[in-house]
This record gives sequence, structure tokens and C-alpha cells, in this order.
Amino acid sequence: MGCGERLGPFTKGLGMGKGLFATQLIRKGDTIFVERPVVAAQFLWNALYRYRACDHCLRALEKAEENAQRLTGKPGQVLPHPELCAVRKDLHQNCPQCQVVYCSAECRLAAAEQYHQVLCPGPSQDDPLHPLNKLQEAWRSVHYPPETASIMLMARMVATVKQAKDKDRWIRLFSQFCNKTANEEEEIVHKLLGDKFKGQLELLRRLFTEALYEEALSQWFTPDGFRSLFALVGTNGQGIGTSSLSQWVHACDALELKPRDREQLDAFIDQLYKDIEAATGEFLNCEGSGLFVLQSCCNHSCVPNAETSFPENNFLLHVTALEDIKPGEEICISYLDCCQRERSRHSRHRILRENYLFVCSCPKCLAEADEPNVTSEEEEEDEEEEEGEPEDAELGDEMTDV
Repeated sequence: MGCGERLGPFTKGLGMGKGLFATQLIRKGDTIFVERPVVAAQFLWNALYRYRACDHCLRALEKAEENAQRLTGKPGQVLPHPELCAVRKDLHQNCPQCQVVYCSAECRLAAAEQYHQVLCPGPSQDDPLHPLNKLQEAWRSVHYPPETASIMLMARMVATVKQAKDKDRWIRLFSQFCNKTANEEEEIVHKLLGDKFKGQLELLRRLFTEALYEEALSQWFTPDGFRSLFALVGTNGQGIGTSSLSQWVHACDALELKPRDREQLDAFIDQLYKDIEAATGEFLNCEGSGLFVLQSCCNHSCVPNAETSFPENNFLLHVTALEDIKPGEEICISYLDCCQRERSRHSRHRILRENYLFVCSCPKCLAEADEPNVTSEEEEEDEEEEEGEPEDAELGDEMTDV
């Protein structure tokens, strides 16, 4: 793989595939880069279930205490140290036409400048017959939680091109994301939509065309082009998670307290999360996905030397070094979560093959190449549980909690 564009302490590899390589020593804990997505969108079920996020940057809009009350189902839940909540409701703004909420004037203007002029339904925001509402309802009917993608990410891609003065620039930008063969694309769409994916894909394509057709992107609206667009989002979409409660917890962790006060606060937070788990389960965050040019160049490793996170409680992605990375070394993240990375080589390969369509050859997998292709009893139980989940449950990069 040849060297490509020089970008700070790393370079973007070009040639047969993609990759990011260090050009200087990167220390453990260093932020390698911070990236804004080309486009992002909240998941539709997540928004429907009142996970309130900025319509542009996905910043959580609820106060930490409001967040805790909703997630525990306890309207009277009170959090200590309310001054540590970073949410600024006085800065929130609505779109004057459709009333969607933004965390700030900057986000409202950025959305309007990039895509919202095309997508704004105006007073038809709640009209079930509006073309965009029909498209979103059709998507929710085929893609259930846990969500891994959103038709509105694709809609914002089209709207961005429709609004742009330099349409070719945006088309070139979107074309940087990897493409798959026709058979691989079908596998990805099948994973997203299930066994009846062909009929569902055609319904979505028809509604998508009715709502958003753009001559400059006519190829995206053909059956083959729409399948390719689906596959692009399915393989390149990076999960985004934001939470005002999580931000409050991190702020509490940073407090300098007397040992007894620290013990009491930690016990309170532990019990709070137990209450949330009992009432809400694993769905804690405002969730969505975005397309990130640099992050999409990071290849997978089962022993990653970097990780992604969203510490600013919005869609700004931070990639941080997990260990020292020497000049010339590839910067790798993991597409598997912590538990999946501890599974056998056979199980890791199964997940990666089914969801990302490649066979991993990282150092860990090569070192375990002689191991038998079997799973432990515990892993088999986990896999049986996964088979009972919606087929899209594992698709998409690991979403690191903020």
C-alpha cells in the first residue's frame, strides 16, 4: 500500500485498499485526530422513543437529571451536584418552519446551509402523507432496534448534493467511501433488512425517489445504485452515542471529594445504573450514525492500537492511541466490542465475515491460526442468543459510550 496524503502525525494510505499510518511517534493516550462527519443522522426509533438530540450534531438535549428520570421511569429522581450538568437549554433553537430542535444557533445554521432547506417539511412535520414521513415510517417498519443505520443518513447525503453549488465536489467526497461487489452489497442489504430484503429495498427505493430525486445523482435512484448506496452506509456508517447523564457521571468522577463522600457518590451512581438497566435495558444513549472520511480509512484489528469515542457529547469523533504507535505502523481500530474481541478466532471471524465481509489477518488471528474452528460452550450460548436478535444487531462499527 503506497503512501498518500500527509495529515498531521499520520498519512492516509492509497492504492489497493485504505489505511492510516503513523508518520511520527504517537504516545499512548494521545488524540490522533478529531473528525467531524461528512453527514450524520439520529436513528429513527431512537428519536421516536424520546431520546432528544440536536438534529444536526446529535448532542443530547435533556438535562442529566431529566435523562435519569426518563431512563429510570422515576419522575422524582434527583441527582446530586446538578451544577455538573453541561446542557445549556438557553442556547437551544428550533427550525422556524418545522420546529426540529438544535443545541445552538451554530447547528441550526449549519444544517440549513448543508441539507435542511431540502429536507425541512415545514408545517407538514407530523403529516403521515408527507413523502419524507412515508419514507421514515417504511424504514421503521423494516429496521427495528437495536438500530445500526438510518435511511435519513442517505437522505441527508442526497439533500447535501441538491443544495450544494459545487455538486461534483460532494459527489467525489461520497465516492471516497469503499465500494463492494454486487454480491457483497446484497449480503449487506440482507443483513440490514432481513429475508424479504428485495421487496423491502424496492419499496424504500420508490419512496426515496418520490421524496428526493436529484438528476445529478440519478444513478443512486436506480435499483443497482440504491443497493450500492445502502451498502455504502451499511459498511461505512460509524455509530455515534451521546448522553448528558454520562457526561455528568464523568464530571462526578473528576470531583475531588473526601473518601466517605466519594464512596457515597459512587454507590449512588452504581444504584442509578442498576435502576436504569431494570427499566430501560441497554438503550442509554441518543444514538445515530455518521460518515467519517478518515475513520473509514482505519482498518480493523482484534488487538487495536487506537479507539474511537465521542467525549464532547456530540458527533465529533476522537481517535485515541491505546498504546505507543511508531512511525510507519498502521493505526487500527476494532470493529468488535470488548466481549467479542475475547472470543475465539473462529467466533471473531464469523462476526466479521457476516457483518463486514472480510477475513481478519491481524497479529492475534495469525497467532491463533492453528486453533481448531470451534467455539466454547459459553460462546455457543451467546451465538444462540444473537440468532434470536434482529439480523442487524451486530452490523456497524462499535459505538463507544461517551
